[in-house]
Amino acid sequence: MVLWWRISSLRRFVRAPINRELSHLYSRDTAPYIITRESVQLTRYHSILRRKTSDAPPDIRRANKNITNLIRNGRLEDARRLFDNLTHRNTVTWNSMISGHVQQREIVKARNLFDEMPQRDVVSWNLMISGYFSCQGNRYLDEGRNLFDEMPERDFISWNTMISGYAKAGKMGEALELFNCMPVKNVVSWNAVISGFLRNRDVKTAVEYFKRMPERDSASLGVLVSGLIQNEELNEAENLLYEFGESSDGKEDMVHAYNTLIAGYGQKGRVADARRLFDKVPSCSGQGISRKKRFERNVISWNSMIMAYIKAGDVVSARELFDQMTERDTFSWNTMVSGYVHASNMNEASDLFSKMPNPDVLSWNSIISGYAQTGKLELARDYFERMPHKNRVSWNSMISGCETNADYEGAIKLFREMQQAGEKPDRHTLSSLLSVCAETVALFLGVQIHQLVTKTVIPDIPLNNSLITMYARCGAIHEARTIFEKMKFHKDVISWNAMVGGYASHGFAFEALELFELMKCLNVRPTRITFISVLNACAHAGLVEQGRLYFKSMDSEFGIKPEVEHFASLVDIVGRDGQLEEAMEVINTMPVEPDKAVWGALLGACRVHNNVELARIAAEALMRLEPESSGPYVLLYNMYADAGRWDDANEIRMLMETNNIRKEPAYSRVGSTSS
Repeated sequence: MVLWWRISSLRRFVRAPINRELSHLYSRDTAPYIITRESVQLTRYHSILRRKTSDAPPDIRRANKNITNLIRNGRLEDARRLFDNLTHRNTVTWNSMISGHVQQREIVKARNLFDEMPQRDVVSWNLMISGYFSCQGNRYLDEGRNLFDEMPERDFISWNTMISGYAKAGKMGEALELFNCMPVKNVVSWNAVISGFLRNRDVKTAVEYFKRMPERDSASLGVLVSGLIQNEELNEAENLLYEFGESSDGKEDMVHAYNTLIAGYGQKGRVADARRLFDKVPSCSGQGISRKKRFERNVISWNSMIMAYIKAGDVVSARELFDQMTERDTFSWNTMVSGYVHASNMNEASDLFSKMPNPDVLSWNSIISGYAQTGKLELARDYFERMPHKNRVSWNSMISGCETNADYEGAIKLFREMQQAGEKPDRHTLSSLLSVCAETVALFLGVQIHQLVTKTVIPDIPLNNSLITMYARCGAIHEARTIFEKMKFHKDVISWNAMVGGYASHGFAFEALELFELMKCLNVRPTRITFISVLNACAHAGLVEQGRLYFKSMDSEFGIKPEVEHFASLVDIVGRDGQLEEAMEVINTMPVEPDKAVWGALLGACRVHNNVELARIAAEALMRLEPESSGPYVLLYNMYADAGRWDDANEIRMLMETNNIRKEPAYSRVGSTSS
């Protein structure tokens, strides 16, 4: 769980760039270094930037603003086109364009612009350094260091970017070298070093440096507490919170550190500890402002505690706390609504949603997803239609809901509406659509979705797995294997299961078993799903002894307890081989209750080997499990008829009439959603 409180707390001490044109110039890695309690030098630096912006001619200011807006809206190519067509630029223009390339990790393009700049300021150098340190690899770190060494003038941001960048790369030696050489350290420099030690799991040194800090700001204790949480040192975090919290002058800022630890306890499932800490933070008494009173619960304190209860599944306690809140924000409402959704209590979720003063897109998506997950697609669609502003998640929730509830035509229809609305699909959209194609055996549509995957996204492992499953289910085994091979070493067990299962279900038993053996050689641990496919392959290939060995190896070699599906496959294996008595013995000694698949396998084997007596036992068991199904009646009737036992056959026919059983007509879904 992300410690979301950090965003709001950062806003209390991060100084925003002076002009809107400059607001995007610093990446998320460098922005926290522009703090409120800066030196006179940084104040002077900001005044220079302000003067540079305001002194620019109107046409340049207008062009800079347009470039900035294009970059903010993700239109980097359009921004670059505008930049290239300008006849007059100033330093802010160049910095804006460099920043756009840095944000997209286009470091080569950023460096080319940097090298072409007629004049550079400290922002230009800092942008390039932050860009190099945002990329992975020693080569980029070295380039960043070379630029730092060449800088004609450095500011706090330059030093802190380097220190933080080395720390994030695990190079604490280099980070400390720069920290010790820094002519004047500020509180952000100390925070960066401490955060680096914590990131590299050196808790002891982090605490030592924290104790050595000449001064601390509102973030210092929060940085330490957050890092200790990440290092599973929650008790140490609480001890330090008490030790240094009591001596803190900024009581109003202490609550952020407490909120961090409350959220940390909730994240680790220690709800009682979270509540104990929450109760230590005083509530607003409504009396006059005093120094001590400034340390009190805020809305984030309440939200953190409610989230802890929700994560633990204690919706009742969460609601009690929610009802006690004197001030709520949208996050408070959304947390409570999502808690009811996860508990499948849609009545309470919708009731609370209806009382929300300002539901946002997350609120709507939560309700839509909840109704879709519980199979109430009409209600989900009703909320979806009433939603004032839909986003991609809204469409995905509806499409996924239709797919999960077997409304395959509805899923395809929604996708077409999504395209008409101008919303681009992502991996989640495409994965749901591929599942629809797999379930409906719609190969033509599946190929179209695959083409869309190629054009719109870079497939990750889950999406490639969906492609393999789709092609395998549709019988296009060669295409499935091609994608499987292209994944190379980026496969997970689901990839292997999809491919093994595809081979097994289409009669390629030996290919399935060969892939399974390769899977074991590569130390990919099989799952219960793997063995279902493997045992089915053995059944189709008539590999009785091999099937027995694989079945035994589940528990003995991999610690997987056979479930009813595996027993059904074993019954199928020995039954197909004519060993019906052994199949019956397997059923009688099963540790779980046999289901329709088990009895169906026995009944099918009895049909092949003409064992009417055991067939009757299997058929009667199926009649009890599926009293409305005509299958066992029809199969048993045909067996009696083939054996010339017409009295018994007529008895079955009369039984069907007595139980009002009608023979089910056959149908096919192949190609039903292919257009």
